[in-house]
Amino acid sequence: MATSRIPTSVYAEMTPNPAVMKFVADRKLVPGQEQLEFRSKAEAMLCSPLATELFNFPFVTNVFISGSMVSVTKDDSLGWEMIVQQLREYVREWLMDHEHAVEADKLAEAMPQLGTPSADTPPQAPAGLDPDAVKFIAEEDIVPSEHDDTIKQLLEEFVRPAVEQDGGAIDFKAFKEGTVYVHLRGACSGCPSSTQTLKGGIEQLLKSKIDAVDEVVALGV
Repeated sequence: MATSRIPTSVYAEMTPNPAVMKFVADRKLVPGQEQLEFRSKAEAMLCSPLATELFNFPFVTNVFISGSMVSVTKDDSLGWEMIVQQLREYVREWLMDHEHAVEADKLAEAMPQLGTPSADTPPQAPAGLDPDAVKFIAEEDIVPSEHDDTIKQLLEEFVRPAVEQDGGAIDFKAFKEGTVYVHLRGACSGCPSSTQTLKGGIEQLLKSKIDAVDEVVALGV
């Protein structure tokens, strides 16, 4: 007997990053509040069958999945006007045959490996960001501070909904000597307006709420 398909609708929406298109389904695609970024097919194969399939398109360079959204980053070989309808329909058809885009039982093992650059890869600044908005901090220099919980709460309440709406995510990494280090993912990474968002929005918010904050910078990876 044939397995019944899951009725699913998907719409495509541009993001502030011209290289990224957001595909939004009418149901949740990942468990809990997880936000997953895949930068290669090898990473996708750790826990996301949908992201793995999307990397079979030669123009796909990054897949970000959060809630009911899949953000796809493409290279410069083709314009969105040539591929967006095909990609939207592909995502919809795939989701009609699969309940989730991520395999929950593989998440715990996959998470530590996602977003972690190889030890042989030198640190790089995120594309699209002013170099002054990017800094590097060694893992051994990241230590808890008294302001961590407040920063996380502010980012969760005021920033996360906005960047998710744009197809991206921002993660708190560390606070040290007046500097808040964050990691940009999805459409936020490489977006031409990232510096304005980082400095004009997030930095001003945190500085207005926490006297100890001097600046907010993206963490180079």
